[in-house]
Amino acid sequence: MADGCVVVGTGQAGFEVAASLREAGYEEPIALVGEEPHLPYQRPPLSKGFVLDTQGMDEVELRPDAFYRDHRIDLVPGERVTAIDRAARRVRLASGGELAFQSLVLAVGAHNRGLPVDGAELDGVVYLRTLDESIALKQRLAASAQVVVIGGGFIGLEVAASACVLGKAVTVLEAQPRLMPRVVAPRISEFYRELHAAKGVTIVCEAAVAEIEGYGGRVRAVRLSGGASYPADLVVVGIGVAPNVEVAQTAGLPVSNGIAVDEHLQTADPAIYAVGDCAEHPNAFAGRRVRLESVQNAADQARCVAASIAGRRAPYTALPWFWTDQFDVRLQMAGLSQGYDSIVTRGNPGTRKFSVFYFRGPQLVAVDSINRPADHIVARRLLSAHVGVTPEQAGDESVDLRKLR
Repeated sequence: MADGCVVVGTGQAGFEVAASLREAGYEEPIALVGEEPHLPYQRPPLSKGFVLDTQGMDEVELRPDAFYRDHRIDLVPGERVTAIDRAARRVRLASGGELAFQSLVLAVGAHNRGLPVDGAELDGVVYLRTLDESIALKQRLAASAQVVVIGGGFIGLEVAASACVLGKAVTVLEAQPRLMPRVVAPRISEFYRELHAAKGVTIVCEAAVAEIEGYGGRVRAVRLSGGASYPADLVVVGIGVAPNVEVAQTAGLPVSNGIAVDEHLQTADPAIYAVGDCAEHPNAFAGRRVRLESVQNAADQARCVAASIAGRRAPYTALPWFWTDQFDVRLQMAGLSQGYDSIVTRGNPGTRKFSVFYFRGPQLVAVDSINRPADHIVARRLLSAHVGVTPEQAGDESVDLRKLR
């Protein structure tokens, strides 16, 4: 069955490929194959609104079931692609079936990195990436009093904030010297440490987890290498993800920190593309090959690939941007700050409304904005258009950055 385009993965990227193909006028068959039994859904609410019961399934699902029928998208849930026959242009399914393709898009995402310590298998140690994991987390939070979150990145801190709002005693254990160390400057790390502490969350940095202690098969504490122990009846592990590259690698496609693609998001096989969390691509804003984990990257790459398949081939050039919501604070990030050598602050951190501008030499490379959405919007324009901004202009609020050209 099928032919046309087969999309493997029903996350944000896979959904956007299928929907964008129809928007682009693509008339061939489209099969959208995913391992999960659910309709395609978005992940950001899973650590926030959904687990807090402020967002329901209708807000988590990307589209209702009728959308796929109306757009002639053959949705194949609960099915796994086990192999790609590149010569025959077919994918094999775990159920034993096969799908033929003219174009194949791998939007296979990533999986949670496991915690490599004794006790990680105990009941009460959970991860969060899928809808089923969020449903389980919601149920466990209702029955828990002491929550330990291992990992002080976006997911860990979002879960910590949600658990705190639900009235739980929360401890965050981060292995590095500061929170969100890979993606923000120390000034923002400190702001979030203070924010969580003010809400009652215990933050412990440079925390090397040695063991998860249990009793009767259930978790009861997390012990650090220095001997400190933190009681817990629920442990949430958020120490990053690894890309799903196995099916591409088995098919002989190059992989590294993801499935390797070119500037058009094509793999070494011109009929096969990769997008989203699983794809490592050359990024003009980073000046190197990167793999990005964001809704923006997934959606923009999907639209780029859909245009190529529909006959309007163009390179992927979108500016990366990200966000995280914790308590009543929104951090919006534009650009990629890795490799910066100086920062400038615009606004007053004491008001919980400020932005940090990152420079590499004289060049603006990224802007992080806390509760300043207007700064974020102008930053995306400045960075996308490669508009020159000096540190003096960035730090001077009397300068209207919107007027820079």
